[in-house]
Amino acid sequence: MSDPALQVAAEATPDGFRTMMSRFPTGVCVVTALDAAGEPRGMTCSAVCSVSIDPPTLLVCLRADSPTLAAALESGAFTVNLLHEGAQDVAELFASGNPDRFRMTPWEHTAEAAGPHLIRDAHTVADCDVVLTQRMGSHVTVFGETRRITQRHVQEPLLYGLRQFRSWSRT
Repeated sequence: MSDPALQVAAEATPDGFRTMMSRFPTGVCVVTALDAAGEPRGMTCSAVCSVSIDPPTLLVCLRADSPTLAAALESGAFTVNLLHEGAQDVAELFASGNPDRFRMTPWEHTAEAAGPHLIRDAHTVADCDVVLTQRMGSHVTVFGETRRITQRHVQEPLLYGLRQFRSWSRT
């Protein structure tokens, strides 16, 4: 007896892959870095993953042509700003490519920081040093050894799935 919900595509396509991944909800962050001129760069990213606890290491997947990737590689460092449930507008802003994004949201950069910290919109921030990169198609996976973690706000995380933003529900 066949399952009426079963659909098998002849091949995996970019649209089919995008649809599949939309059905896998994930947290949302903004990856930031400073370029060689000291200008802030940043982009919304949902492709973030823990790699190792010792040493504490994250990976982020960034578009190969992204100014954020270029800044992270130039500086050798980047920051992962994990967004809280009230930061959907910032997630959309940093996904938009708007060149004024850093003028439209509060941020700071201290001497200890790897990149800009989104002080209002991130619940937790991880400052990372680039230790390895690997290109795959249109993106580059950047491995970052986490050197500092800052808890900024005690709020629920912002999630993204089914092409929609949601907050964590404890019910």
